[in-house]
Amino acid sequence: MNEERYRVRVDKDHLVFSAGHFITIETPDGEICERLHGHNWRTAVEVAGPLDANRYVFDFIALRDALQQIVDRLDHRMLLPTRHPRIKLESNDREVEVRYEERRWVFPVEECVLLPIEQTTAELLAQWIGAELLKLLGEAASGLTKLQVEVEENFGQWAIWETDPSHRA
Repeated sequence: MNEERYRVRVDKDHLVFSAGHFITIETPDGEICERLHGHNWRTAVEVAGPLDANRYVFDFIALRDALQQIVDRLDHRMLLPTRHPRIKLESNDREVEVRYEERRWVFPVEECVLLPIEQTTAELLAQWIGAELLKLLGEAASGLTKLQVEVEENFGQWAIWETDPSHRA
């Protein structure tokens, strides 16, 4: 059995996005909602798999460009979760109205990204970015045995999501 493993990692200074968000936090006294705030999020991606006919795991440029497309969709936007049980969103062609208990915000629709996740945590952003990356890579990702997406919310605070693309439906 061959014990060799190959991985490719892309971690570039331009794979960043500035975006606003807020999350709710469960505490012993109940749920609290953070104030609106933003981060300069950094991203990185690593894939693993066998070497192909060209003798590489995956094309660095294709991986970088696909991640850049996703990052660009998030940059300078308000990130809003559509699956949170208590955050309610209503949108039309002009605006997105967000409600949480007695709080209410209204944003221009073009400045928002509505994400099919429960919270806009770094962990779930990494998962969403990974799923979007697999869609963009399509058949080219079929030979991969690992996809790892990292999202840095603040300097030195990374959330990491990992999956085996060969086991995904």
